Amino acid sequence: MSNSLDSYLVLSGLLFAIGTFGFLARRNAISMLMSIELMINAVNLTILAFGAFVAKLRPDAAVIALIVIAVAAAEATVGLAIVIAIYRNRKTPLVDEYDSMKD
Repeated sequence: MSNSLDSYLVLSGLLFAIGTFGFLARRNAISMLMSIELMINAVNLTILAFGAFVAKLRPDAAVIALIVIAVAAAEATVGLAIVIAIYRNRKTPLVDEYDSMKD
């Protein structure tokens, strides 16, 4: 298999598509958060692939990737905390049950 930018972009596109399908098809809040993380990792793979194959982006790609990782960690922490707080009140991880938050 060749080591080209196209193969990395195809893999990244497939990962992003799987993450999008997982987010849209699942109603479980934890599965939705995992799908969002998969999409963020696909974007990170794209950033690193462009950094490896485009000489002008090489110094900045690692910094951008680290920022994306930090944002993803913060998103996962806040998202999981919200899901746990709602689960304690509603006793269900399904997002269809979260529609009336004022009860």
